[in-house]
Amino acid sequence: MRTIMRKLFKFFYNVEVKGLENFEKAGDRVLIVANHLSFIDAALIYLFMPQRPLFAVNRFIAQKWYFKPFLKLVKNFPLDPTNPMATKAMINEIRKDKKCMIFPEGRITVTGSLMKVYEGPGMIADKSNAKILPVRIDGAQYTPFSRLKGKVRIKLFPKITVTILEPRTFDIDAEIKGRKRRHAAGIKLYDLMSQMLFDSSDYKRTLFRSVIDQSHIHGRRHIIAEDALRKPINYGSLITRCFILGDKIAQNTKKGEYVGVMLPNMVTSIVTFFALQYIGRVPAMLNFSTGEKNLISACKTAKIKTIYTSKRFVTMGKLEGIVEAAKKQKIKVIYLEDIAGEVNIFDKLTGFCKGLFPSAFYKPEKNAYQKPAVVLFTSGSEGTPKGVVLSHENIQANRYQLASRVDFGPTDIVFNALPIFHSFGLTGGTLLPLLSGIRTFFYPSPLHYRIVPELIYDTNATIMFGTDTFLSGYARFANNYDFYSVRYVFAGAEKLKEETRRLWAEKYGVRIFEGYGATETSPALSTNTPMHNKPGTVGRLLPAIEYKLEDVPGIEEGGKLIVKGANIMKGYLLSKTPGKLIPPEDGYYDTGDIVSMDDEGYITIKGRAKRFAKIAGEMVSLTAVETYLSKLWAYNHHAVVSIPDAKKGEALVLVTDKTDAERADISAYAKKQGIGELSVPKTIKIVDKVPLLGTGKTDYVSVQKLAS
Repeated sequence: MRTIMRKLFKFFYNVEVKGLENFEKAGDRVLIVANHLSFIDAALIYLFMPQRPLFAVNRFIAQKWYFKPFLKLVKNFPLDPTNPMATKAMINEIRKDKKCMIFPEGRITVTGSLMKVYEGPGMIADKSNAKILPVRIDGAQYTPFSRLKGKVRIKLFPKITVTILEPRTFDIDAEIKGRKRRHAAGIKLYDLMSQMLFDSSDYKRTLFRSVIDQSHIHGRRHIIAEDALRKPINYGSLITRCFILGDKIAQNTKKGEYVGVMLPNMVTSIVTFFALQYIGRVPAMLNFSTGEKNLISACKTAKIKTIYTSKRFVTMGKLEGIVEAAKKQKIKVIYLEDIAGEVNIFDKLTGFCKGLFPSAFYKPEKNAYQKPAVVLFTSGSEGTPKGVVLSHENIQANRYQLASRVDFGPTDIVFNALPIFHSFGLTGGTLLPLLSGIRTFFYPSPLHYRIVPELIYDTNATIMFGTDTFLSGYARFANNYDFYSVRYVFAGAEKLKEETRRLWAEKYGVRIFEGYGATETSPALSTNTPMHNKPGTVGRLLPAIEYKLEDVPGIEEGGKLIVKGANIMKGYLLSKTPGKLIPPEDGYYDTGDIVSMDDEGYITIKGRAKRFAKIAGEMVSLTAVETYLSKLWAYNHHAVVSIPDAKKGEALVLVTDKTDAERADISAYAKKQGIGELSVPKTIKIVDKVPLLGTGKTDYVSVQKLAS
């Protein structure tokens, strides 16, 4: 019977099993854990594992009539989740050197992603001293036997892949006992499951190939993007337009060339980005908010010869000065409207035919995923901007790292007002959803605090991204019901104030999940999630990221975070060596951030290594000073910098928009909170508006000039 069923599954589902050698490596005492996508998952494990495992089955589920035929075929162990003795009996069974199968999620996913992972299976693995064998099932979520009908494109017989990864063991401190040990085992199991999802993901693919893949999965008619013009675009139209525009751009550029893109958040920008991917050009996303000097500097650094932009955008954004400055540097500026006027019926027909059979016309070279995919320019909040070159593999790895921890799916709608020239806006708010089948609404400015909440309400957005500055602005002007549909809000790029977090939770009933990263890390390194959330921290490191904390003289708690992983950039483009790629040393990236990490792996940012002042021999965190000032005056914006001081080495200067700020008030508050006098700014400079970058982060270069 087992042989016949296996042949039927192979025939109908083209089942492919990878990593069979890992099954033998696991030995005899093994706990097999797998993600749970459909009602046929258990059958897949039963049919395609070399040996028949013992299935742990919820006693109440085992009583269902439709499970009874399957249970007669397999060895099973009924578990009563309300009876602790049943778990002990399960542990004793595994100790008899048996292979046992458990689905740690306890239920079939309704999102297509990893859902809640129960602590029980982790405790069973720990107590039985068993090897853990992770198994990834993929493709079963598209069968009629999943719970995703109406959420994804269901196919009668999709291809199913079963990947057996290398066996793992838990390493839990022997001193941890009782509930704490159970909790620790649960976290270990969750990390193992998310690591399994990442390790078995296909992140070694080009971005345009992933767009084609998603069109096959969700269908050409699946709407994927919309902007303020309210003209939605589906995968079929996106791919067709990429072929048409790409063929036109290819006439003015060379393969591998860095091509400037100066466009706001709109559908046309996405088409331009992927059109460049199709023809093997590298889009260099230009930050038009920093002025012509920085933009021209960026063009020189990346040796950009051509910029693609829009006449309408240049006029509305009053960017004529930047365009003229670029032309003076002999940089060719091409308007998309002019290209549209050149497209004839033959071009459209050719693009349409290519769009019907995209795989036949898109043939990337071998290992193309290792090539540069985009150039982003650092915001320059603390110095001269640099070009950051990210490969296809970098971006793909980071989106799969996030996908292994956050349960999002095709039924979600992302609202993205963060600029696409910023890493958070491009990779987090644009590429992650577009390459995952998630519809995204693009809005050109995050500064419209009254309009953005109204559009979130109107579009029924479920996921949004923002910085503290923008999120606090939306919260002040939004109606109480504007965010009724929002499931998750992810904050990054700057520290999330407690007042902002509290306001969103109390007024709108929405939790903000704070994360952390850098342009150089594509960008996410860590994030809080619905499963693991600790306010005040930036969450836990994502899977497949190595790290080390380097001691910093004068800093007692924590160290400088240095990271390595598949999401770390290919390298820098520097102004002193234009066009030359400078890779990170030994693959490690020095974040320059001083962080501490607790026993569960939650990271707390202490501040930038550069943002510490040495006052009277003591190291003072400028970030920590800003943090307590934001608690004292929660509805104002503050920036703290240091200047040379003849007596104490350095002195703190507060730049704030609070019109009645007094040093005496700060000193009194600091004393009440037990904060030392060295952390009280010596000088206060009141301004109408604290300088900000286009990304919403504080412009510390301008702040420093004001302070000096």
